[in-house]
Amino acid sequence: MRILLTGGCGFIGSAFVRLALSRGHEVVNLDKLTYAGNPANVAEVAGHDGYRFVHADIADAERVAEALDGVELVVNMAAETHVDRSILDPAAFPMTDVVGTAVLLGEARKAGVRRFVQVSTDEVYGSVPHGAFRETDPLDPSSPYSASKAGGDLQVLACHRTYGMDVVVTRGSNTYGPRQYPEKLIPLFVTNALEGLPLPVYGDGMQIRDWIHVDDHCEGVLHAAEHGVAGEVYNVGGGNELPNLDITHAILGLTGRDASLIRHVEDRPGHDRRYALDTAKLRSLGWEPRRDFTEGLRETVEWYTANRAWWEPIKSGEYLAYYREQYGARVGA
Repeated sequence: MRILLTGGCGFIGSAFVRLALSRGHEVVNLDKLTYAGNPANVAEVAGHDGYRFVHADIADAERVAEALDGVELVVNMAAETHVDRSILDPAAFPMTDVVGTAVLLGEARKAGVRRFVQVSTDEVYGSVPHGAFRETDPLDPSSPYSASKAGGDLQVLACHRTYGMDVVVTRGSNTYGPRQYPEKLIPLFVTNALEGLPLPVYGDGMQIRDWIHVDDHCEGVLHAAEHGVAGEVYNVGGGNELPNLDITHAILGLTGRDASLIRHVEDRPGHDRRYALDTAKLRSLGWEPRRDFTEGLRETVEWYTANRAWWEPIKSGEYLAYYREQYGARVGA
């Protein structure tokens, strides 16, 4: 089928492009190319007969309508995604995550798209001290980012209830793998370690996250798109619950560095303590994560080690200004 994927030049989006093309689908990749949207992520498929790129904003109704021509499935991965940036500039996030989602939904409905998949995050649930979040649990976002993603989810589900639109929402856990912009924990710490720079660990570093490899995450999204029930939400988690400090030490070991690079810094405001997802609902449809975390992390570190030409240019300019604002005072540099 022909898929309109938004945000397909990003980390998860570009992996989804490769997966969808490998399954014989056509992909129209609509991306605004904000700081984390990197055309190099999809360079290897740029000449594929089933691939087309559209440089546009999901909040631009006219361009979206043009891109929807002949599309059967919309997968919305376009988003402002970083919690720390949302704390620094909260107003920027609802523009894409809520307003943009609403515009995209409206145009998809007008075009008669068969199904709309909203790719969201486990962060909309907030923190869970025990057990794991199920899809029916209430939303309790802690950051401007997670609040804006929750708003997008509600726009999508409201479209189902109001118009009978066929929609599915997926909520993924922390995702890792190659080509992730080096502001999130794993790529930030891997690239800093490779450069011999401090690894700024928030607070005591015992915040627990459930990690999933990007390929498993994309498989889960596509599986929900193909087999999910209209109007339903599906959790997509890897089942790898680990404290951030454990991840930090693992990265140090894989890069040949020692704990002298660790800097325990002031925690960020509203930092959720633990995430965990119950994925039984999606597993009942035949999906399950396949990538071993230890092996996946090792391969990820190897990719960043071998692909300095990908990330070294990124860690300058806009990125450097952000890094200094976010971490400069915290690490004393």
